[in-house]
Amino acid sequence: MGFKKKTIGFAVLCLSMMFTACGDDSSTAPRGLIHKPLAECTAPAFLKKGDKVALLSPSYTVPDSTIQKTADVLKDWGFSPVIGKNVGKLDAGKYAGTAEERAEDFVNAIKDTSIKAILCNRGGYGTIQLVDLIDPKIVEDNPKWVIGYSDVTTLHAMQTKAGVMSIHGTMSSSIAKTEGKDDNSTLLRDLLKGEVPTYKVPKHEFNQTGKGEGILVGGNMSTFVPLVGASDIDVFQDDGIILFMEEIGENLRNIDRMFHSIELHGVMENVRGVILGEFVSSGTDLDYESTEAMLSKYLKKYDIPVICGFPAGHDDVNLPIVMGAKVKMDVTNDGATVSFDIKGEKKTIDTDKLVNKPQLSKALLKMYAGKTFDVEE
Repeated sequence: MGFKKKTIGFAVLCLSMMFTACGDDSSTAPRGLIHKPLAECTAPAFLKKGDKVALLSPSYTVPDSTIQKTADVLKDWGFSPVIGKNVGKLDAGKYAGTAEERAEDFVNAIKDTSIKAILCNRGGYGTIQLVDLIDPKIVEDNPKWVIGYSDVTTLHAMQTKAGVMSIHGTMSSSIAKTEGKDDNSTLLRDLLKGEVPTYKVPKHEFNQTGKGEGILVGGNMSTFVPLVGASDIDVFQDDGIILFMEEIGENLRNIDRMFHSIELHGVMENVRGVILGEFVSSGTDLDYESTEAMLSKYLKKYDIPVICGFPAGHDDVNLPIVMGAKVKMDVTNDGATVSFDIKGEKKTIDTDKLVNKPQLSKALLKMYAGKTFDVEE
């Protein structure tokens, strides 16, 4: 008898939910939803001399020589490199080991209290395979800097959702190339040691003036868009965010599709400002002057500040920015500033004066990002 009563009750509940869902209730749609603010994240401790930094490959593999060169640079910076035990493995011709092996390296480094930061060796593809293999509580309980960009965007979202800041910045594949002497590397080194940058950015014809403040999220578009509305590390449905976007090797219609996808998920209603980074080899399949020109067309309807041409992403200048940090952006007709609300020694960087020598050809940049390329590039 008890079973029948529970069964009838369950059936009534299901019918009630079904009719409610089918009703003309606008609150069930993505648009117009009231989302809770994204919580501020904890800043991991800055590094001091002798601190250990793990070198991990959460995506595609890299040559051992690259990792060793980066390890030497870390030693020059005063840190002690620790190479993950699985970084030299190869799976499916691309990955640095199976998803389980890559996740094992990450979890071990996070749980090891002697390791203070994790520097990713390269991007490519594969971090999305790790989402269900890493317990966010472990990340929350062991805050430390995770550094990388491109496919590492997934790990930045994971860190932010767990309430821990991370650094979108250069990786071993580039640090080894320059022996850590380029601006991307030295600014990362300084940030890890506690020098927090405020960036001055030159004016851009497609900027939108205004002031904005929020938690910095985003990164590589083709990496973070699949996370929106479909994962436990979706940080884009929370209110009060500053959205950073960059891309390489995607044509304009794909970038257009990805932007409209986040719009349809209601993400733009939560955005208090947009920072457009580098868009490398975006193609000319649509008749726009640039990727910024196309995105500006869509962003004009939002009363938010927009910075175009911020030097972060897959181009030669790839400045470190702190994901999960509270960011203030101020855009005027003369230029823009981006500052991070983090305790530390403040340093102003004029990005217009940073000109790194080209490190890699466009073909190699796209290859490292896991994209197709032409040998002529």
